Amino acid sequence: MASNSLSFQTLQRLPYYLDYLREVETENVSSTAIAAEFRLHEVQVRKDLASVSRQAGQPRKGFATKALIKDIEDILGYGHVDEAVIVGVGHLGTALANYAGFEKYGLKIVAGFDTRIASEEYLNQTPLYPMEKLDSLIRERGIRLGIITVDGANAQAVCDQLVEAGVEAIWNFAPVLLQVPEGIIVQNENMACALAILSHHLRK
Repeated sequence: MASNSLSFQTLQRLPYYLDYLREVETENVSSTAIAAEFRLHEVQVRKDLASVSRQAGQPRKGFATKALIKDIEDILGYGHVDEAVIVGVGHLGTALANYAGFEKYGLKIVAGFDTRIASEEYLNQTPLYPMEKLDSLIRERGIRLGIITVDGANAQAVCDQLVEAGVEAIWNFAPVLLQVPEGIIVQNENMACALAILSHHLRK
C-alpha cells in the first residue's frame, strides 16, 4: 500500500468512499455496495480499495468497515491535521475560513491575511492579520499549505510570497495558472473553467 503510487483519479474517489463508509452501519462492506452507491464499475472500486487497504476483501463479506476507514484516512493524511493559512478574506475567503468541516479532512485554517486588514482582528475563531505578518507566522508555525482567494491580478505575487516563506502546497481559487518552483504542488479550483464546461453542455 503506497500512497505515492495511487492515480489522481483514485485519490479523487477516495474521499467519496470515506464519507460513505462513515455512514455505513454494517460491520463489513463490499465493493459491490460502494460501486452501486456511486454508479461505478465494481472492478474499478475493487482495484481502488485493494490499492489502499491493508486487508484483503473476503468473499461474500467484503472489507471490515472500521479497518477500511482507517486505511483510507491514513492514505489521505486525515489521521493528522495540516495547518493552513488563507490569503484574501473577501466573500470566498470568509466562507472557506468559516467552514468547520475541513478538520474532518485533516485541514485547519489557523490564520487569514488581507491587504485591507490594518491590525489583528478575528473572524469567529480565526485570527486575521495584515499581509506583512504573513512571512513570520508561516515560518514560526511551520505552515506548509497556503490557500489563495485573492483576485487574479494579485494571485502570483501572493503565491511567490507564500513559497518564499516556506509553503510547499498551494490551494488556488484565483482564476490564473500560477508559476511555481519545482517541488511545489498547486491544486487549482477555477470556477470559471467549471462554469464554462457546464454552459457548453447546456448549449449543445
